[in-house]
Amino acid sequence: MNDKNLRKDLAGFLNKALAHATVKDAINNLKPELRNKQPQKGIHSVWELFEHMRIAQEDILRYTLDKDWKSPKWPDEHWPDNDKLTDKLWDESVQKFFSDMDELLNLANNPDIDLTSEIPHGEGRTYLRELLLIIDHNAYHSGQIILVRKLLNAWH
Repeated sequence: MNDKNLRKDLAGFLNKALAHATVKDAINNLKPELRNKQPQKGIHSVWELFEHMRIAQEDILRYTLDKDWKSPKWPDEHWPDNDKLTDKLWDESVQKFFSDMDELLNLANNPDIDLTSEIPHGEGRTYLRELLLIIDHNAYHSGQIILVRKLLNAWH
């Protein structure tokens, strides 16, 4: 099988605006004072959603690449502590998210990795499954971020 098109499509779904806005679009130009604002009780803030995405993406990526990776405890360590958000923490989170995204793109485009093969330590999971899981998870929560921004009157 020539998987060149598969790899190109995976990379596109990871970081391009195909059927919806990108993660970058979802968080771009949000006023700092709105990052941790919940539009109403029971609805996550942009910060909560984005940091959850970053943590989950990092967890799946590291699990895929490192047999010694220890996943954060679910659900407590998969969601941020809202009281600790600062501009510096936001910037670090954004930087880490997109740094991990670069690693995911490298994985998706690495011809030395058979994407359909099982990850050696992956309990039967494949590289392709983990990439698709990240694509799905990020798309879901990016949509939520946009909805929160709409509720805050902070989207286009």
